Amino acid sequence: MTATRTWESLTIPAAGTYNLDAAHTRIGFVVKHMMVSKVRGNFGSFAGSVTIAENPLESTAEVTIQTDSITTGMADRDNHLRSDDFLSVEKFPQITFKSTRVVGHSGDEFTVVGDLTIRDVTKEVELTVEYGGAGTNPWGQALWGFSISTEFDREEFGLTWNQALETGGVLVGKKVKIEIEGEANPA
Repeated sequence: MTATRTWESLTIPAAGTYNLDAAHTRIGFVVKHMMVSKVRGNFGSFAGSVTIAENPLESTAEVTIQTDSITTGMADRDNHLRSDDFLSVEKFPQITFKSTRVVGHSGDEFTVVGDLTIRDVTKEVELTVEYGGAGTNPWGQALWGFSISTEFDREEFGLTWNQALETGGVLVGKKVKIEIEGEANPA
């Protein structure tokens, strides 16, 4: 099997299914705090796959994230994020994403639409996927890289907890930015 092929001047992976490499993938997020700064965090436990089609614009992807693996580096904040005020990890142990279509591309940037489910609420989101290239690691295994970003209103998924500030505004911003950097290997 050939590890790569050329498509529209890009060297892309051969058609097939590829799993996210958890050791080289980070699923992160950014949220405004007190209207003045940003809090960053990530999920440490997840699994996902991408099936690259013969026509790359027909490719699909899906990811399952374990909500209890959320971390921001502060135990009290992480416990609050796991509580019923936010992710309610006991009731909703997973966040899922399943692509529904690739709606376009320009060079190495693709626009992917899919269904994001948080707290049993499913909404369509649009991802910007930057293809990072393909290669072979020193042990002969094929791999390819990517960067993904999107932004959504957390309140649309039932994540409505907040606290008003005396100076105006709120403690936690409504917009959540997702930042994923990673690699995928043949399944």
